[in-house]
Amino acid sequence: MNENILTGELVRLTAFDIELISEAESRWSRDSEYWRLQAGDAYRPYSAQASKQLFEKFVKENDSTSFPFIIRTIEEDRMIGEIGLDGILWNHGDCFVGIGIGEREFWGKGYGTDAMNIILRYAFTELNLWRVSLNVFEYNPRAIRSYEKAGFTHEGQVRAALNRAGRRWDVVYMGITRQEWQSLNP
Repeated sequence: MNENILTGELVRLTAFDIELISEAESRWSRDSEYWRLQAGDAYRPYSAQASKQLFEKFVKENDSTSFPFIIRTIEEDRMIGEIGLDGILWNHGDCFVGIGIGEREFWGKGYGTDAMNIILRYAFTELNLWRVSLNVFEYNPRAIRSYEKAGFTHEGQVRAALNRAGRRWDVVYMGITRQEWQSLNP
């Protein structure tokens, strides 16, 4: 009960600062690989101003159904990404989670898995949610492995839903319940 619920082994989650995340998201959006790992729509970079407008609208419209955070390293207090719960259906205890590690040098080193473990702890112990879901693109095996490490299971897929680089790719759906999370985190 005395631990900081938003701190893990490698990262901590902090308040969603629209000015700060808008600048970073504009920089990250210039990386087409990052964009394609995050979004199914056509690649397009965003300016800081455009990002700010999108985030302001999102926060205003989803105030009671989303909990966005910035991901910061513990060691250097460096902002490396974002994570959040969204689309919460309070009557069902259900939501989606989204994550993006924008700083490439932190890819594949456990920072995303640590952030996911933190947000799941927050979802199940602080918000009293029952289930957390996500979708991920078939061409992102690194993220799929990370989600599996956090306890997510494959629940289905939409076959050939995305067209990238002249090939069709599946959208994979994964989820975890509070009961499953508790069995992994006694």
